[in-house]
Amino acid sequence: MTKWGIIGCGRIAHRFMQGLNALPDNALSASYSRRPETVDTFVAQYGGKPCSSAEDLLASDIDAVYIATLPNTHADYSIKALNAGKHVLCEKPATLNLPQLEELLTVAKTSGLLFMEGMKPPFYPLYKKLKEYLQHDPIGPVGYVRAGSSVADISRDHPNFSYELAGGALMGIGIYEAFLAVDWLGKTEEVQAMGRFSGMEIDMFSIFQTRHAGGYAQLYGGFDLHGKGDALICGTIGHITIHKNWWNPAKATINYLDGRIVEIDEPFTAGGLNYEIAHFVELMKAGKVESPIITHEMSRQMIGMIDEARAIVGLKYIGE
Repeated sequence: MTKWGIIGCGRIAHRFMQGLNALPDNALSASYSRRPETVDTFVAQYGGKPCSSAEDLLASDIDAVYIATLPNTHADYSIKALNAGKHVLCEKPATLNLPQLEELLTVAKTSGLLFMEGMKPPFYPLYKKLKEYLQHDPIGPVGYVRAGSSVADISRDHPNFSYELAGGALMGIGIYEAFLAVDWLGKTEEVQAMGRFSGMEIDMFSIFQTRHAGGYAQLYGGFDLHGKGDALICGTIGHITIHKNWWNPAKATINYLDGRIVEIDEPFTAGGLNYEIAHFVELMKAGKVESPIITHEMSRQMIGMIDEARAIVGLKYIGE
């Protein structure tokens, strides 16, 4: 049995529990949130013990910690958990910026424990099946990726709108697009960006285009326009559309230069986080300290891209 602790009991923690409850031999043992009433409600729904502090949680009999707070506290809680001897699965983005990530990864290396950023798309059945299919029916070398989403119906009390909690379109949505670009095109070599704040302290809509070792990407994210949420991946002899919402992928279409069309449908279950949790637990039990899919270098590339885009649009957080 893998015993889990959760730090942060908001929206994503509930989604995490949906996935965790779908997996055998995993259980929630302890929870902590800065708001005691949130912890009590969470424990009443999912079980385990409520903790009065992060230190209390980390001192309990748990194997791994899921960091489900907002980006401004990810590094601090992850480092505390690693220093307490716990494996860490941390929500994306793993840290506020690249310097924080480097500090965190140094601690992870010293600890000899598993640290993984919770970037969910590559673990979905559709994404895995698509990659497997392309092994025997490729679209040629990929040279262009276009992806993005703008979600205009998020409630204004959502943390994505909070400057103090490191909100904004680049951090909340752009980090997904950064993953897709790096996964298909490789190391980032150049970033160009534009963004607008629309009276808020955070970017309400940003576009960024990037040059990589393998080609180019055009990416966007926002909170005040209604965007499509699909992704386009172009190779020399075909292109792929991952239909909306591409970050919770369930359907893809491959169009080949010779006129063939291949449809891939692969629904997901239990909200989708169950797949990354299962991968994490498998690594943990095998004594691994890094995911071969969401590598530490992948995390560096993703947050490094967002850092550059934020610098261009002029979004600097407290303490930076």
